[in-house]
Order: sequence, then C-alpha cells, then structure tokens
Amino acid sequence: MKRWNLVIAVTLVLVAGTAAAQGTLERIRVFGPSLEGNLMGAPDTPEVSVYLPASYASDATRRYPVVYVLHGYTGTDQGWFGPEGRRQSERIADGVFADGAAREMILVMPNCYNAYGGCMYANSATTGYWEDYVADDLVGAIDTRYRTIPDRAARGLAGHSMGGYGVMRIGMNRPDVFSALYAMSSCCLNEMSPRGGERALAMEAITTPEELAENRGALRTFAVTAAWAPNPGNPPFYFDLPTKDGVVIPEVAARFAVNSPMAMLDSHAGALRKMTAVAMDVGEQDGLIGSNRELSAAMTRFGVEHTFETYEGDHSNRISERFELQVLPFFSRHLTFD
Repeated sequence: MKRWNLVIAVTLVLVAGTAAAQGTLERIRVFGPSLEGNLMGAPDTPEVSVYLPASYASDATRRYPVVYVLHGYTGTDQGWFGPEGRRQSERIADGVFADGAAREMILVMPNCYNAYGGCMYANSATTGYWEDYVADDLVGAIDTRYRTIPDRAARGLAGHSMGGYGVMRIGMNRPDVFSALYAMSSCCLNEMSPRGGERALAMEAITTPEELAENRGALRTFAVTAAWAPNPGNPPFYFDLPTKDGVVIPEVAARFAVNSPMAMLDSHAGALRKMTAVAMDVGEQDGLIGSNRELSAAMTRFGVEHTFETYEGDHSNRISERFELQVLPFFSRHLTFD
C-alpha cells in the first residue's frame, strides 16, 4: 500500500438548502506519492471536495459507500461543489437522499486542473500518475480519514467528459478498486488517429510556455499529448507531439492509440465484465455521441453487460439533471451498503 498524507481541510462549508436535510462539504488536500515529482511541476497535493451525507454527523457508527466523481476538461471540483450560490452537486445529493430516490453515500471529487486544462486521469511522468493517484492514494486516504466501507463493492466511479474518459480507462485498469462505473458524455474514446496539416504545424511552432500562453487553442492538444506521450528527455514541455513538419509520426500515434478506451477494450473487456454494473450516457446533440455509440457497440460485441442511454441535450446542459435522476440512483442500486 502506498503511503499518503492528508493536509487539514481548508474549508468546512455547511451545505445550503431548506427542503432537504443538509449534508456537509469539506474541501481538503490529499497528498499523492503518484503525483510527486511530475515534470509539469503541478501540485502533488491537489484539492479534493468531499460531500458527507446528512446522517454522517449524527450516526457515529454508520459506514458509507463512496462514489468518486471525475470532473471534465478545464473544470475543477469547485465547478461541481462550489462556489456558493450555484445549483451545486451537494444540494442535489441532499434532495435525492432526503426523498429516498437514493441511499446516502459519500461523494469525492479531486481537482485535476493543470496548466493545460486537465490531467486526463492518465499515468504520465509529465502530468503525474493520476490513474494511480485516484485508485491508490486518494482511495486510501479517504478510507483512512472517513467512515467508509473499505471494499471495492462499496466504491463507484463516475465522471463527465474528460472525467467519463477517466472512468473508462481507470475502470478497465483497476477493477480491484471499483465495482460500478457511470460515464457521462465521455470524450477521447477513440483517439487512434492524430491529424497532420496546418494545425499540426501551428502546434509544432510553439516552443516555449510564453508562446503557448499566446495560443490558448493549443491547450487541449498539449493536455492529451502530455498525458499520452510523455518524454522526460524533451524539455520544456516534456512530451512528444504526434507530428513533425505537419506529418503524423507513427510511433507517437501508436502511443495515443494505446490510451484509447476503444483500443484498450480488446485486452481489458474482462476487467469490465468484473463490474457489478456499467452505464454510459450522452446527449443527442453532443458531438461526442458517435464515439460513445461506437464504444457501447464494441462492449456489446465483447460481452460486457452495460446500459447505454441517449437523451435530448448537448454536452453539458443537462448534466445536473442526469446526476440527480440517473447517476446517484444508479450507485444506490449497485453499491454495497453497511
């Protein structure tokens, strides 16, 4: 078991709400050996939002399952759990738990925002070993600090967009830690074909952090490249772009491909079959609907039982509603409770 450390909570916020019993939100920092020494210089002790249901404070003997929630690209944990005054996820949880639509559980979301907009929840010397951080460092720390049910049968993993991608890749690699998965509007499911051309040339022309700051449109390319093609010997960005002179480099393209859940499925379908339940959803007006449908079809071919649902909506306009009506009840049905 990896070592871990906890930094004392920065804030302790009582959740606003009138109709429902109020849960509690803590924002803490959790040190991760898996992130220590990353070449980006990103924090190895990221912020983590922890939602504790209403009964947590009043019933000192009760233990709870935990759902780890992964935010999307350019987002943070505060986008879901703060700032005050917004329709926050903890308020949704209060209502769902109070009206009996789902049983009470702990919700945990780490902040993986970095200088490129997001860590992709991948293992990378450049951005940090985020997959290991979530599955080992964070889970271990939460099990130590809170009254959890420390068993995979009581752990779920959910996420939106980049977080949905993280759900699929971590779920495929760590069935020993998580038993139920819910991926919402997942990005990056089939990234096997990097593109060359003028846009690639523009990426190659960026050679310093200062130039990158003037070309914000390059951030997503830099984010996925730092996560999927790290190179400790290639400063200042410490990764290998998938093109040279605007032409795709096959060796680097292959490194992109092995990080694609579509490609991973060939060798990881067995891990998904170990899950108690797997769910995917995506909006009908979401540009990512095609790749989500393709992965669902491939999972069916490989005998991975799952549900796949589409709905009227775009990439983000109904995420709060889906979290309330679908995600929390899903984990209530499929996780083990004390």
